[in-house]
Amino acid sequence: MTKQELLAKVREMQPVSLDLYYPYGGAAAFWEQAAGSAHLAADMFEIRAEGERLDGQPIPELTPELFSIFARTGSRLEYERVYFERRRRLNTYVFLALLEPEHARHLEQLEAIIQAICDEYTWCLPAHLPRAEEIRDIDSHIDLFSAETGFTLSEISLLLGDRLPALLRSRMRQEAERRLFQPFLGQGPYSWETSRHNWAAVCAGSIGAAALLAVDDAERLTDILYKTESSMRYYLEGFGEDGACPEGMGYWNYGFGYFTYYSGLLRSRSRGELDWFRHDKVRRIARFQQQCFIDGSLVANFSDSQPQGRVMMGLSHYLAGIYPGEVGRPPAALRAPYTDDHCSRFAHALRNLLWPRPGSGQSAWDAASVYLPDAAWLLSRHVSEAGTFGFAAKGGHNDEPHNHNDLGHFILTGRGEVYAADLGSGEYTAGYFGAGRYQYDCNGSQGHSVPVIDGQYQQAGREFRAAVLHASAGGTDELTMDLTQAYGIAGLRLLTRSLTWHKDGLPRLELRDEYRYEGTPESWTERFVTWRRPELLEPGAVLLPGTDGSGVEVSYDPGDVRPEISAHTYRDHHGRDQVWHSLDFHALQPGSEGSFSFIFQFR
Repeated sequence: MTKQELLAKVREMQPVSLDLYYPYGGAAAFWEQAAGSAHLAADMFEIRAEGERLDGQPIPELTPELFSIFARTGSRLEYERVYFERRRRLNTYVFLALLEPEHARHLEQLEAIIQAICDEYTWCLPAHLPRAEEIRDIDSHIDLFSAETGFTLSEISLLLGDRLPALLRSRMRQEAERRLFQPFLGQGPYSWETSRHNWAAVCAGSIGAAALLAVDDAERLTDILYKTESSMRYYLEGFGEDGACPEGMGYWNYGFGYFTYYSGLLRSRSRGELDWFRHDKVRRIARFQQQCFIDGSLVANFSDSQPQGRVMMGLSHYLAGIYPGEVGRPPAALRAPYTDDHCSRFAHALRNLLWPRPGSGQSAWDAASVYLPDAAWLLSRHVSEAGTFGFAAKGGHNDEPHNHNDLGHFILTGRGEVYAADLGSGEYTAGYFGAGRYQYDCNGSQGHSVPVIDGQYQQAGREFRAAVLHASAGGTDELTMDLTQAYGIAGLRLLTRSLTWHKDGLPRLELRDEYRYEGTPESWTERFVTWRRPELLEPGAVLLPGTDGSGVEVSYDPGDVRPEISAHTYRDHHGRDQVWHSLDFHALQPGSEGSFSFIFQFR
């Protein structure tokens, strides 16, 4: 679409009004009903509990000392904890002011935190800015959270309307203009405008959505939307035709969430003339969330994702409404609590109240298996009388967004417990995204269930890849990969891994690695990663213990390998030390060719 064609559609857009948010009735009626609604009862309780926690507390300060910590130490948490606490405060008083308009104190607290956020030196996080000596104009920088903040203030201005002082609403609009719209049009292009991951969707989508609410001039709005639409195309290019998000489910929630929030506003204001949801790829991406859940709240958490997933009910119900019969409404037990998002994103929280529908959803996901060929992910959720069991495995390459060196890696869960684990995302620091990224166990192949060959791990880069030889999902799920190119080891002539997931009775996973080597490797270790402390039962059997006598028994040939159990520690995404265990099987006499077989049997 040319810019002139877009301008013609912008000129025909419906005016900005509360009908964009309350299509089935007025705002007052919605919030009065929401306050006593059964399907929103937990949200209401959590919001009010946050209000009680915040009552009497001063607004925390973002001091220059906090701002400088990242530059001095590479640590992000100190500044970000305060930054996101301020956003939580903002969200909470918005909702309390809407739910309880008779309490003037809610509005007073809201006005104070809005003013404080407008006064912030920058809406960007220090980790997303260049070095201090390279900053010439702080307002020329736009990151995820500055874009989100501008979108948030634009929505709040509309939702609260003239209940907020006119001067404060004017300030909110001016700050969005100064920190977002002017630099977006005049200072770019920004690197994220052409990125093929969540940054394009969140940054451009937030700016585009804010403009749809706050920019009156049709030509200026067209200029912003034309650039935003370009970034949305780049974002979608980051997905294969299978709709898989290689960044993992957490970043699907984030990036595709903001893609949806922007696209929903664009669709509404254009009366359906501009509609990303008509695209088949978007339809397939919308199905990704339900494919990722493999066992209750446990997900296939490849890349920088968390082992347990919670869903944004608003986003999920909206997509289910657009794609009925294809996108399922999640089980209520998977609802993300109000305080679950440590970044306190207003767009998520608001739509978790506006979009869910009562009396819908299922008690648990149905059984399902799927192979996603572009991402080379095999995902299986097996439901039986014995419980729910999950299996996931991946190929791909080692230059994916939020990449881990994890080709051939797999996850195994049963009855809500993880046995073969993915460590997920570690604490985000300067080093985590620097040259030493793969020294972190959660990122390097040393922290994944893949072989260690001659003491060497998989290498990072697109040329280090897996080739899928066979994949099937159905009665028996199978994935066979050629991992020869994953390591960059000159003597390695062939390495194939076959994974077969049998789902009859208590399920079992069969794993077989076969290799050919020029000469003889000095060492060969088959490594498996687990949160459990493995127990040696007898020669040929190791137990990954579960609760109440359950668990997974790992069978092996004691004539081929010798087991070794080691404990390790890493810092998780929230900066907490976590212990994980490696179950290593060392080849007794590695030769020029060989094979190793293991059976993971649930009990």
